[in-house]
Amino acid sequence: MQFGIFTIADITPDPTTGRVPTENERLRNMVEQGKLAEQVGLDVFAIGEHHNPPFVTSSPTTTLAYVGAQTERIILSTATTLITTNDPVKIAEDYAMLQHLTGGRVDLVMGRGNTGPVYPWFGQDIRKGIEIAIENYDLLRRLWTEDVVDWEGQFRTPLQQFTSTPRPLDGVAPFVWHGSIRSPQIAEQAAYYGDGFLHNNIFWPMSHTRQMVQLYRERYEHYGHGKAHQAYVGLGGQAFMRKNSQDAVDEFRPYFDNAPVYGGGPSMEEFTRATPLTVGSPEQVIERYLAMADHVGDYQRQMFLMDHAGLPQKTVLEQIELLGTEVVPVLRRELAARKPADVPEAPTHAARVAEAESRHGTFDDSYRFETGDNWTGLRAEDRQEQH
Repeated sequence: MQFGIFTIADITPDPTTGRVPTENERLRNMVEQGKLAEQVGLDVFAIGEHHNPPFVTSSPTTTLAYVGAQTERIILSTATTLITTNDPVKIAEDYAMLQHLTGGRVDLVMGRGNTGPVYPWFGQDIRKGIEIAIENYDLLRRLWTEDVVDWEGQFRTPLQQFTSTPRPLDGVAPFVWHGSIRSPQIAEQAAYYGDGFLHNNIFWPMSHTRQMVQLYRERYEHYGHGKAHQAYVGLGGQAFMRKNSQDAVDEFRPYFDNAPVYGGGPSMEEFTRATPLTVGSPEQVIERYLAMADHVGDYQRQMFLMDHAGLPQKTVLEQIELLGTEVVPVLRRELAARKPADVPEAPTHAARVAEAESRHGTFDDSYRFETGDNWTGLRAEDRQEQH
Protein backbone atom coordinates (compact mmCIF):
# COMPACT_ATOMS: atom_id res chain seq x y z
CA MET A 1 0.00 0.00 0.00
CA GLN A 2 1.16 3.51 -0.77
CA PHE A 3 1.05 6.29 1.81
CA GLY A 4 1.58 9.93 1.10
CA ILE A 5 0.76 13.55 1.78
CA PHE A 6 -0.94 16.13 -0.36
CA THR A 7 -1.14 19.89 -0.20
CA ILE A 8 -3.51 22.44 -1.65
CA ALA A 9 -1.04 25.21 -0.75
CA ASP A 10 -3.55 27.57 0.78
CA ILE A 11 -2.24 30.84 2.18
CA THR A 12 -4.10 31.10 5.47
CA PRO A 13 -3.25 33.35 8.44
CA ASP A 14 -1.98 31.55 11.52
CA PRO A 15 -4.83 32.21 13.98
CA THR A 16 -2.49 32.07 16.97
CA THR A 17 -0.05 34.71 15.68
CA GLY A 18 -1.80 36.43 12.75
CA ARG A 19 1.22 35.73 10.56
CA VAL A 20 0.58 35.19 6.83
CA PRO A 21 3.27 33.49 4.72
CA THR A 22 4.29 35.01 1.40
CA GLU A 23 3.65 33.15 -1.83
CA ASN A 24 7.36 32.49 -2.19
CA GLU A 25 7.58 31.14 1.34
CA ARG A 26 4.57 28.87 0.84
CA LEU A 27 5.98 27.40 -2.35
CA ARG A 28 9.37 26.74 -0.79
CA ASN A 29 7.68 25.20 2.23
CA MET A 30 5.92 22.75 -0.09
CA VAL A 31 9.23 21.69 -1.57
CA GLU A 32 10.67 21.12 1.89
CA GLN A 33 7.64 19.01 2.79
CA GLY A 34 8.08 16.84 -0.30
CA LYS A 35 11.74 16.22 0.47
CA LEU A 36 10.98 15.31 4.08
CA ALA A 37 8.17 13.00 3.00
CA GLU A 38 10.71 10.92 1.09
CA GLN A 39 13.21 11.00 3.95
CA VAL A 40 10.70 9.59 6.46
CA GLY A 41 9.62 6.77 4.16
CA LEU A 42 6.41 8.02 2.55
CA ASP A 43 5.58 6.87 -0.97
CA VAL A 44 3.73 9.80 -2.56
CA PHE A 45 3.87 13.59 -2.55
CA ALA A 46 0.96 15.33 -4.28
CA ILE A 47 -0.11 18.91 -4.88
CA GLY A 48 -3.44 20.32 -5.94
CA GLU A 49 -4.20 22.67 -8.78
CA HIS A 50 -5.92 26.01 -8.23
CA HIS A 51 -5.94 29.22 -10.23
CA ASN A 52 -7.29 31.61 -7.63
CA PRO A 53 -6.22 33.11 -4.31
CA PRO A 54 -5.57 32.07 -1.60
CA PHE A 55 -3.86 29.12 -3.35
CA VAL A 56 -0.44 29.05 -5.04
CA THR A 57 -0.60 25.76 -6.94
CA SER A 58 -1.37 26.99 -10.43
CA SER A 59 1.46 24.99 -12.05
CA PRO A 60 1.75 21.49 -10.54
CA THR A 61 4.27 20.18 -13.07
CA THR A 62 6.69 23.03 -12.39
CA THR A 63 6.58 22.38 -8.66
CA LEU A 64 6.72 18.60 -8.96
CA ALA A 65 9.67 18.77 -11.34
CA TYR A 66 11.53 20.93 -8.83
CA VAL A 67 10.78 18.44 -6.05
CA GLY A 68 11.67 15.56 -8.36
CA ALA A 69 15.11 17.02 -9.00
CA GLN A 70 15.81 16.94 -5.25
CA THR A 71 14.40 13.47 -4.51
CA GLU A 72 15.11 9.97 -5.75
CA ARG A 73 12.26 7.63 -4.86
CA ILE A 74 9.00 9.32 -3.96
CA ILE A 75 6.11 9.29 -6.46
CA LEU A 76 5.10 12.75 -7.61
CA SER A 77 1.38 13.14 -8.06
CA THR A 78 -1.44 15.64 -8.08
CA ALA A 79 -4.30 16.06 -5.67
CA THR A 80 -6.25 17.34 -8.66
CA THR A 81 -5.33 17.91 -12.29
CA LEU A 82 -8.15 19.92 -13.83
CA ILE A 83 -9.24 17.79 -16.77
CA THR A 84 -12.04 20.25 -17.54
CA THR A 85 -10.14 23.52 -17.90
CA ASN A 86 -6.73 22.26 -19.02
CA ASP A 87 -6.17 21.40 -22.66
CA PRO A 88 -5.69 17.60 -22.91
CA VAL A 89 -2.83 18.22 -25.34
CA LYS A 90 -0.97 20.25 -22.73
CA ILE A 91 -1.65 17.66 -20.02
CA ALA A 92 -0.30 14.93 -22.30
CA GLU A 93 2.85 16.89 -23.04
CA ASP A 94 3.53 18.21 -19.54
CA TYR A 95 3.13 14.96 -17.65
CA ALA A 96 5.00 12.88 -20.20
CA MET A 97 7.82 15.40 -19.89
CA LEU A 98 7.70 15.09 -16.10
CA GLN A 99 7.76 11.29 -16.48
CA HIS A 100 11.01 11.42 -18.45
CA LEU A 101 12.73 13.86 -16.12
CA THR A 102 11.85 11.90 -12.96
CA GLY A 103 12.39 8.37 -14.23
CA GLY A 104 8.69 7.51 -14.25
CA ARG A 105 7.88 8.71 -10.72
CA VAL A 106 4.63 10.34 -11.86
CA ASP A 107 0.91 9.73 -11.70
CA LEU A 108 -2.14 12.00 -11.70
CA VAL A 109 -5.48 12.47 -10.03
CA MET A 110 -7.91 13.80 -12.62
CA GLY A 111 -10.72 15.97 -11.35
CA ARG A 112 -13.10 18.80 -12.18
CA GLY A 113 -12.08 20.99 -9.24
CA ASN A 114 -14.34 22.78 -6.79
CA THR A 115 -13.94 26.40 -7.93
CA GLY A 116 -16.81 27.40 -10.21
CA PRO A 117 -15.30 30.61 -11.68
CA VAL A 118 -12.31 28.71 -13.08
CA TYR A 119 -14.45 27.46 -15.98
CA PRO A 120 -15.09 30.82 -17.69
CA TRP A 121 -11.54 31.92 -16.91
CA PHE A 122 -10.39 29.14 -19.23
CA GLY A 123 -13.19 29.47 -21.74
CA GLN A 124 -15.45 26.66 -20.53
CA ASP A 125 -18.99 26.33 -19.23
CA ILE A 126 -19.36 24.78 -15.77
CA ARG A 127 -22.75 23.41 -16.78
CA LYS A 128 -20.90 21.13 -19.20
CA GLY A 129 -18.37 19.98 -16.61
CA ILE A 130 -19.13 16.26 -16.77
CA GLU A 131 -19.27 16.21 -20.57
CA ILE A 132 -15.98 18.10 -20.81
CA ALA A 133 -14.31 15.74 -18.35
CA ILE A 134 -15.41 12.70 -20.34
CA GLU A 135 -14.41 14.07 -23.73
CA ASN A 136 -11.09 15.55 -22.58
CA TYR A 137 -9.99 12.39 -20.85
CA ASP A 138 -10.82 10.22 -23.83
CA LEU A 139 -8.62 12.48 -25.95
CA LEU A 140 -5.84 12.45 -23.37
CA ARG A 141 -5.71 8.66 -23.42
CA ARG A 142 -5.49 8.63 -27.19
CA LEU A 143 -2.69 11.18 -27.14
CA TRP A 144 -0.70 8.93 -24.81
CA THR A 145 -1.45 5.61 -26.50
CA GLU A 146 -1.53 6.51 -30.22
CA ASP A 147 1.51 7.94 -31.97
CA VAL A 148 -0.58 9.88 -34.50
CA VAL A 149 -4.03 11.19 -33.59
CA ASP A 150 -6.86 12.43 -35.77
CA TRP A 151 -9.62 13.73 -33.53
CA GLU A 152 -12.68 15.94 -33.51
CA GLY A 153 -14.90 16.77 -30.55
CA GLN A 154 -17.19 19.38 -29.07
CA PHE A 155 -14.97 21.35 -26.68
CA ARG A 156 -11.70 22.04 -28.51
CA THR A 157 -10.47 22.46 -32.07
CA PRO A 158 -9.85 19.28 -34.13
CA LEU A 159 -6.48 17.58 -34.35
CA GLN A 160 -5.07 16.31 -37.64
CA GLN A 161 -2.07 13.99 -37.75
CA PHE A 162 -1.00 15.20 -34.33
CA THR A 163 1.80 13.56 -32.32
CA SER A 164 2.12 14.52 -28.67
CA THR A 165 5.75 14.82 -27.63
CA PRO A 166 7.55 13.53 -25.78
CA ARG A 167 5.97 10.11 -26.00
CA PRO A 168 5.30 8.45 -22.61
CA LEU A 169 8.40 7.00 -20.97
CA ASP A 170 8.95 3.33 -21.92
CA GLY A 171 5.71 3.45 -23.88
CA VAL A 172 3.65 3.50 -20.67
CA ALA A 173 1.54 6.54 -19.82
CA PRO A 174 1.33 7.85 -16.24
CA PHE A 175 -1.22 5.99 -14.15
CA VAL A 176 -4.44 7.94 -13.67
CA TRP A 177 -6.65 8.11 -10.61
CA HIS A 178 -10.01 9.76 -11.14
CA GLY A 179 -10.82 11.96 -8.17
CA SER A 180 -14.40 12.70 -7.28
CA ILE A 181 -16.26 13.29 -4.05
CA ARG A 182 -19.85 13.29 -5.22
CA SER A 183 -20.17 12.48 -8.96
CA PRO A 184 -21.07 8.87 -9.81
CA GLN A 185 -20.31 9.65 -13.46
CA ILE A 186 -16.62 10.01 -12.60
CA ALA A 187 -16.60 6.73 -10.67
CA GLU A 188 -18.13 5.19 -13.78
CA GLN A 189 -15.46 6.76 -15.97
CA ALA A 190 -12.66 5.38 -13.79
CA ALA A 191 -14.23 1.92 -13.90
CA TYR A 192 -14.75 2.02 -17.68
CA TYR A 193 -11.07 2.57 -18.37
CA GLY A 194 -9.80 0.33 -15.57
CA ASP A 195 -8.13 3.32 -13.92
CA GLY A 196 -7.93 4.11 -10.21
CA PHE A 197 -10.60 5.91 -8.21
CA LEU A 198 -9.51 8.25 -5.42
CA HIS A 199 -12.21 9.47 -3.07
CA ASN A 200 -10.72 12.42 -1.22
CA ASN A 201 -13.21 12.07 1.58
CA ILE A 202 -11.76 14.61 3.98
CA PHE A 203 -15.09 16.40 4.46
CA TRP A 204 -17.47 13.46 4.05
CA PRO A 205 -18.81 10.66 6.26
CA MET A 206 -17.63 7.14 5.57
CA SER A 207 -21.16 6.09 4.63
CA HIS A 208 -20.94 8.30 1.54
CA THR A 209 -17.40 7.17 0.74
CA ARG A 210 -18.48 3.55 1.00
CA GLN A 211 -21.27 4.09 -1.54
CA MET A 212 -19.00 5.81 -4.06
CA VAL A 213 -16.26 3.21 -3.79
CA GLN A 214 -18.74 0.36 -3.99
CA LEU A 215 -20.21 1.81 -7.20
CA TYR A 216 -16.74 2.08 -8.73
CA ARG A 217 -15.82 -1.46 -7.71
CA GLU A 218 -19.02 -2.94 -9.15
CA ARG A 219 -18.58 -1.14 -12.44
CA TYR A 220 -14.87 -2.04 -12.60
CA GLU A 221 -15.89 -5.70 -12.52
CA HIS A 222 -18.72 -5.06 -14.97
CA TYR A 223 -16.24 -3.78 -17.56
CA GLY A 224 -14.08 -6.88 -17.21
CA HIS A 225 -10.97 -5.44 -15.59
CA GLY A 226 -11.02 -7.87 -12.66
CA LYS A 227 -13.04 -8.67 -9.59
CA ALA A 228 -14.58 -5.79 -7.68
CA HIS A 229 -12.23 -6.24 -4.73
CA GLN A 230 -9.25 -5.95 -7.11
CA ALA A 231 -10.05 -2.42 -8.28
CA TYR A 232 -7.63 0.42 -7.54
CA VAL A 233 -8.94 2.59 -4.69
CA GLY A 234 -7.39 5.56 -2.92
CA LEU A 235 -8.65 7.61 0.03
CA GLY A 236 -7.95 11.02 1.47
CA GLY A 237 -7.30 11.70 5.13
CA GLN A 238 -6.37 14.30 7.74
CA ALA A 239 -4.60 14.06 11.05
CA PHE A 240 -3.02 16.21 13.71
CA MET A 241 -0.88 14.41 16.28
CA ARG A 242 1.02 14.90 19.49
CA LYS A 243 2.37 12.25 21.84
CA ASN A 244 -0.34 13.20 24.29
CA SER A 245 -3.78 13.29 22.66
CA GLN A 246 -5.06 16.21 24.75
CA ASP A 247 -2.06 18.27 23.68
CA ALA A 248 -3.03 17.62 20.06
CA VAL A 249 -6.62 18.69 20.70
CA ASP A 250 -5.59 21.88 22.48
CA GLU A 251 -3.01 22.86 19.88
CA PHE A 252 -5.12 22.17 16.81
CA ARG A 253 -8.40 23.68 18.04
CA PRO A 254 -7.69 27.33 17.10
CA TYR A 255 -6.60 26.22 13.62
CA PHE A 256 -9.77 24.19 13.18
CA ASP A 257 -12.06 26.88 14.54
CA ASN A 258 -10.64 29.61 12.31
CA ALA A 259 -9.88 27.69 9.11
CA PRO A 260 -11.89 28.90 6.09
CA VAL A 261 -13.03 25.33 5.34
CA TYR A 262 -14.07 24.54 8.94
CA GLY A 263 -14.78 27.70 10.86
CA GLY A 264 -18.40 28.33 11.81
CA GLY A 265 -19.47 24.81 11.09
CA PRO A 266 -19.57 21.70 13.26
CA SER A 267 -17.35 21.56 16.30
CA MET A 268 -14.02 19.81 16.03
CA GLU A 269 -15.41 16.89 18.02
CA GLU A 270 -18.41 16.59 15.71
CA PHE A 271 -16.23 16.83 12.65
CA THR A 272 -13.78 14.18 13.79
CA ARG A 273 -16.64 11.80 14.54
CA ALA A 274 -18.17 12.25 11.10
CA THR A 275 -15.08 12.47 8.85
CA PRO A 276 -11.59 10.94 8.70
CA LEU A 277 -10.04 13.94 10.50
CA THR A 278 -8.26 12.49 13.54
CA VAL A 279 -6.82 14.74 16.23
CA GLY A 280 -4.94 12.89 18.94
CA SER A 281 -2.01 10.56 19.49
CA PRO A 282 -0.26 8.54 16.76
CA GLU A 283 -1.88 5.44 18.25
CA GLN A 284 -5.32 6.96 17.72
CA VAL A 285 -4.52 7.78 14.12
CA ILE A 286 -3.33 4.22 13.57
CA GLU A 287 -6.49 2.79 15.07
CA ARG A 288 -8.70 5.06 12.97
CA TYR A 289 -7.00 4.37 9.68
CA LEU A 290 -6.69 0.64 10.19
CA ALA A 291 -10.49 0.64 10.15
CA MET A 292 -10.84 2.38 6.77
CA ALA A 293 -10.55 -0.90 4.90
CA ASP A 294 -13.51 -2.22 6.91
CA HIS A 295 -15.61 0.39 5.13
CA VAL A 296 -14.26 0.29 1.56
CA GLY A 297 -12.33 -2.99 1.28
CA ASP A 298 -8.60 -3.40 0.87
CA TYR A 299 -7.25 -0.41 -1.03
CA GLN A 300 -4.00 0.79 -2.53
CA ARG A 301 -3.34 4.42 -1.56
CA GLN A 302 -3.89 6.52 1.54
CA MET A 303 -3.17 10.24 1.38
CA PHE A 304 -3.04 12.74 4.26
CA LEU A 305 -3.55 16.51 4.31
CA MET A 306 -1.10 17.92 6.86
CA ASP A 307 -0.28 21.54 6.03
CA HIS A 308 -3.52 23.50 5.88
CA ALA A 309 -5.40 26.03 8.03
CA GLY A 310 -2.39 28.27 8.67
CA LEU A 311 -0.26 25.70 10.51
CA PRO A 312 3.33 26.95 10.73
CA GLN A 313 5.95 25.08 8.72
CA LYS A 314 7.77 23.83 11.82
CA THR A 315 4.57 22.16 13.01
CA VAL A 316 3.83 20.69 9.58
CA LEU A 317 7.29 19.13 9.37
CA GLU A 318 6.80 17.64 12.83
CA GLN A 319 3.50 16.15 11.68
CA ILE A 320 5.06 14.64 8.56
CA GLU A 321 7.81 13.08 10.66
CA LEU A 322 5.30 11.58 13.08
CA LEU A 323 3.28 10.23 10.17
CA GLY A 324 6.29 8.68 8.47
CA THR A 325 8.07 7.27 11.49
CA GLU A 326 5.31 6.27 13.92
CA VAL A 327 2.06 5.87 12.01
CA VAL A 328 2.79 4.59 8.52
CA PRO A 329 5.12 1.73 9.48
CA VAL A 330 2.38 0.21 11.64
CA LEU A 331 -0.35 0.81 9.06
CA ARG A 332 1.83 -0.63 6.31
CA ARG A 333 2.56 -3.78 8.29
CA GLU A 334 -0.96 -4.39 9.56
CA LEU A 335 -2.74 -3.67 6.29
CA ALA A 336 -0.29 -5.80 4.30
CA ALA A 337 -0.95 -8.72 6.65
CA ARG A 338 -4.70 -8.59 6.05
CA LYS A 339 -4.63 -7.92 2.29
CA PRO A 340 -5.79 -10.89 0.18
CA ALA A 341 -3.16 -12.24 -2.20
CA ASP A 342 -5.22 -11.43 -5.28
CA VAL A 343 -5.63 -7.73 -4.48
CA PRO A 344 -3.04 -5.90 -6.61
CA GLU A 345 -0.42 -3.61 -5.19
CA ALA A 346 -0.57 0.09 -5.91
CA PRO A 347 0.57 0.76 -9.48
CA THR A 348 4.13 1.91 -10.12
CA HIS A 349 5.84 2.76 -13.38
CA ALA A 350 8.25 -0.16 -13.12
CA ALA A 351 5.48 -2.67 -12.50
CA ARG A 352 3.38 -1.32 -15.36
CA VAL A 353 6.35 -1.43 -17.74
CA ALA A 354 6.98 -5.06 -16.77
CA GLU A 355 3.33 -5.87 -17.40
CA ALA A 356 3.42 -4.18 -20.80
CA GLU A 357 6.57 -6.05 -21.77
CA SER A 358 5.00 -9.37 -20.78
CA ARG A 359 2.14 -8.64 -23.18
CA HIS A 360 3.84 -6.87 -26.07
CA GLY A 361 7.57 -7.46 -25.71
CA THR A 362 10.28 -4.92 -24.99
CA PHE A 363 9.37 -1.38 -25.94
CA ASP A 364 11.32 0.12 -28.83
CA ASP A 365 12.24 3.64 -27.74
CA SER A 366 14.07 4.62 -30.93
CA TYR A 367 12.90 7.93 -32.37
CA ARG A 368 10.50 7.31 -35.26
CA PHE A 369 8.60 10.52 -35.87
CA GLU A 370 10.56 12.16 -38.74
CA THR A 371 7.35 12.44 -40.78
CA GLY A 372 7.72 15.93 -42.13
CA ASP A 373 8.20 19.59 -41.40
CA ASN A 374 4.92 21.21 -40.37
CA TRP A 375 5.93 24.44 -42.11
CA THR A 376 7.30 23.17 -45.45
CA GLY A 377 5.78 19.70 -45.65
CA LEU A 378 9.23 18.33 -46.45
CA ARG A 379 11.09 15.54 -44.69
CA ALA A 380 14.70 15.99 -43.66
CA GLU A 381 15.96 13.63 -46.39
CA ASP A 382 13.95 15.52 -49.01
CA ARG A 383 15.58 18.78 -47.99
CA GLN A 384 19.01 17.18 -48.32
CA GLU A 385 18.24 15.93 -51.84
CA GLN A 386 17.33 19.42 -52.97
CA HIS A 387 20.79 20.76 -52.17
